[in-house]
Amino acid sequence: MKRHIPNLITLLNVFCGCVATVFAVSNDLELAAFFVFLGIIFDFFDGLAARILDVKSELGLQLDSLADMITSGLVPGIVMFQLLGMSMSGGWNIDFSPAFSETVVWHTFTTSFLPFTGFLITMASAYRLAKFNIDENQVSSFIGLPTPANALLILSLPLILLYQNNDFINDFILNQWFLVGLTLLSAYLLNSKIELFALKFKNWTFQDNALRYIFIIASMVLLITMGFLAVPVIIAFYILSSIISKASSK
Repeated sequence: MKRHIPNLITLLNVFCGCVATVFAVSNDLELAAFFVFLGIIFDFFDGLAARILDVKSELGLQLDSLADMITSGLVPGIVMFQLLGMSMSGGWNIDFSPAFSETVVWHTFTTSFLPFTGFLITMASAYRLAKFNIDENQVSSFIGLPTPANALLILSLPLILLYQNNDFINDFILNQWFLVGLTLLSAYLLNSKIELFALKFKNWTFQDNALRYIFIIASMVLLITMGFLAVPVIIAFYILSSIISKASSK
């Protein structure tokens, strides 16, 4: 029975991804972000459960990637599609209502291909997850930005629009060239050769996990002081600290 527990947790990630997809298509990006975050939590605990119960399996590995493809691959692509549609409309709706999606976003893409570029994120996520499944080197570290981290980056944008209440930041985020640039950067980072540390603790000593502890503490401080605006900063800090740590260890 215990061998099924991690897979059941993974299936909860699948469920969250499906629900998030529905909300993202309906342009309720706040609830979409919530269910993506919940799915990422399940994604963390399925691997933890597999290690604790010592029931790792090839089925679990494949199922985990399929779940990530929905929660951390498809949903961010849809959200970027919606944001690009908003950027072309010349404004945005703070409620992200379905009616707004129908009158602006769905009308917009009938006259422009630009919003569809958001699905480059989904395509790049699929490619990364396929590579991850056949790469035996990504155990204690990642090569390229993990899809959950990338999903948090993309899903933070509508939350910043909703909660930071800053006109300059709102205008910056809804600049279509910023969104296109971020889409391309996201697709690159997902499949880059940059080695990034994993938040996997083999033990709890500070000496062996100094970078992980520093990152977690810094992230908590940033979230408390900056709100959702901290998420892009944390992702940038994650990448930079990994690069510096790798360079200093040579």
